[in-house]
Amino acid sequence: MTWAPLLLADPSPSLRLLVLRDLLNRPEDDEEVRELKKLQEEDSLILRFLALQNKDGSWRGGEGGGAILGKIRLTAQALTGLGYLGLGPEHSAVNRGAEFIFAQQQNDGSWPLVTQGALLDGAKLSDIKYHVIPLQTALPLLGLAWAGYATDPRAEQAYDWLLKEQLPQGGWPSGRHREKYIFAAGYRRLAHSKFGCRTNTTAAVSGLALHPKRRTSQAARRGLDLLLAHKHRQAHTLGFEVARIIGAERPRGGFTYFKRYDVAQILDLSWRIGASLEDGRVADNVKFVKELLGPYGLWEYQRYPEVSRWITFDLLRSLSRLDEETDWLSMEPRTPFQPYPKKPRRF
Repeated sequence: MTWAPLLLADPSPSLRLLVLRDLLNRPEDDEEVRELKKLQEEDSLILRFLALQNKDGSWRGGEGGGAILGKIRLTAQALTGLGYLGLGPEHSAVNRGAEFIFAQQQNDGSWPLVTQGALLDGAKLSDIKYHVIPLQTALPLLGLAWAGYATDPRAEQAYDWLLKEQLPQGGWPSGRHREKYIFAAGYRRLAHSKFGCRTNTTAAVSGLALHPKRRTSQAARRGLDLLLAHKHRQAHTLGFEVARIIGAERPRGGFTYFKRYDVAQILDLSWRIGASLEDGRVADNVKFVKELLGPYGLWEYQRYPEVSRWITFDLLRSLSRLDEETDWLSMEPRTPFQPYPKKPRRF
């Protein structure tokens, strides 16, 4: 178990706490667990998040941290990070941030497409051709779910809105112009889905995966099934989502938010939703990840080496929770990914 001393030597008490609870199965009343909970108040990662909170509960962008994004997006991103680090509704900053997001929610359960939502970086309502984009609700909902608000009645209403936007094939579209679906750009096209968008589907499935009941729903499973069909794995993107969640990578992008296909993120969704190693695509992802393990028991993240221990924790948690057998049933083969396939010549 070469990873244990390396992860438990990390300066972040939040990471050490997660390792004890999620990998070493220490109970909540364990003396060391209780001590680390107190030390979290001094965690530099948490303090960095808290320093950017406004008086109204919203968040602002830090240096290079997405200043053109709207308050809803920035606040949701902060809640995602704080929730991942282990803070929940009992923390005053988390509670104020969640209430700010809920205060912007519309009567139908969704959040605004632009203005404070700033879904499309720097866009104005008159400049866009979309009337509905699932991301406008999926991203705020994802932040709320990470922070522990997935079962709040207001969040449940947002989940219902999101499910109404799901395509008959199972994924989520780029969006709609009135009642007409808009095709996804090639780089984020969802396999085996005419209008499916990988960015919108990843966001929606990620939110569903954090709900105690909806995570094993048919909607979540079908969305994950389509994401697993995407055959395009790259070593340099492994762990990108974890790096972004804890604040190392910038939270940029609208449609490009989930442009990168992060196998670590897909494995996390797989165990949460209930995919098993019987699925050859899941097993191939596990094999791919294990082949990238470094000589010292860590998965290295070249851009920011200090994130390597966090990514290692995340991957070890996923690998330890993937079952050999579940009631998971897949209907989709893995498909080689080509952003813009070449059209056959007529002559």
